[in-house]
Amino acid sequence: QVQLVESGGGLVQAGGSLRLSCAASGIIFSINAMGWYRQAPGKQRELVAVFTRGGSTNYADSVKGRFTISRDNAKNTVYLQMNSLKPEDTAVYYCAKDVANRRYWGQGTQVTVSS
Repeated sequence: QVQLVESGGGLVQAGGSLRLSCAASGIIFSINAMGWYRQAPGKQRELVAVFTRGGSTNYADSVKGRFTISRDNAKNTVYLQMNSLKPEDTAVYYCAKDVANRRYWGQGTQVTVSS
């Protein structure tokens, strides 16, 4: 089993910043194949930023240059630094981790960007 605990969401004005954290526990082996997705009301869940299985990073075009994914291997934690936030970034942000062909999800954290 894998447990993912997210934190760091909240309400921020446009142009502001937030930092999300996701701590993984359980049978995880490594924190590759782990990252962030988001789902806005009425829309499908979409990739935001992830570490691939090979350890490289992959970002959605809409967040490139504004968001940065990072990690602390010792803490099994992945972070998402979000800068220059826009109202269209408003969504529930989910942490996800792939283990043995199964995707585990965190409970989600709300990010609201006011204009």
